[in-house]
Amino acid sequence: MLKRPHYIALGVVALLTLALLKLPNRAAANLKLAISGLFLPLFGLAGSSEDLADNAAYAALPRRELVRQIELLQKTNQLWQIHFRRLEEWKRENDRLRAQLGLPRQYPWKLRLARVVARDPANWWRTIKIDLGTRDGIVTNAPVLTSDGLVGRVSEVSFAQSQVVLLGDPDCRVAVLVGVENNREQGVIEPASSSPLDDTLVDLSYLSRNAKLAAGQPVVTSGLGGIFPKGILVGQIADFHSEGQGLYKEAMVRLAVKMNRLEEVWVMMP
Repeated sequence: MLKRPHYIALGVVALLTLALLKLPNRAAANLKLAISGLFLPLFGLAGSSEDLADNAAYAALPRRELVRQIELLQKTNQLWQIHFRRLEEWKRENDRLRAQLGLPRQYPWKLRLARVVARDPANWWRTIKIDLGTRDGIVTNAPVLTSDGLVGRVSEVSFAQSQVVLLGDPDCRVAVLVGVENNREQGVIEPASSSPLDDTLVDLSYLSRNAKLAAGQPVVTSGLGGIFPKGILVGQIADFHSEGQGLYKEAMVRLAVKMNRLEEVWVMMP
């Protein structure tokens, strides 16, 4: 049963509610703002409590552990500085040799992040559509990749969207390199003849019979053909065999990118 103080409190709340409903809009807004201001100290107190808990957690770490972490970060920073200086020196040497040999300078590529917005049901494993088009500077044959490796190239461009043809499609053959660093073979990535519905495997053709192949060897773009820059990872050798009575070799390559899981991709624009 409700006691008399409870009835009084309910009556006060009801009267305040009716008064608030009858106030002009501007006055009601000012009143709400004033009431909400009363609770700000409580919110600030809650935030301060959380910060205090975090600080207490850090303070609970032993001093020796904190010193060890600081020293590790300092060493890591020093190593990165050394690597950066070496890269700068290699770049200067590369520019100098290119100038002496008369080779054109290689300019960096600009990357634009795109979201996959559609797939063609009739060609589900071979094409995707992204949300970048001519308005964003996208052009046909622009390479498309992820952090894992090569995806394909832009095949059609409209104002707001573009179609990307994926590795494994007959319209996306790629010149690649495979093998040890000092004796790499050149070949061409083609659709998988043994499993046309498998989007994880492609064929590697035009390898010489003396090609030194092994399972797990990385396959990267060669830069030939003028579309894909050199050095982008395509995949790894899964299997290989001789063809034409031993006159040449072919290999099966497992793609580095999971084509059926694409949600975002990077488009390369010079």
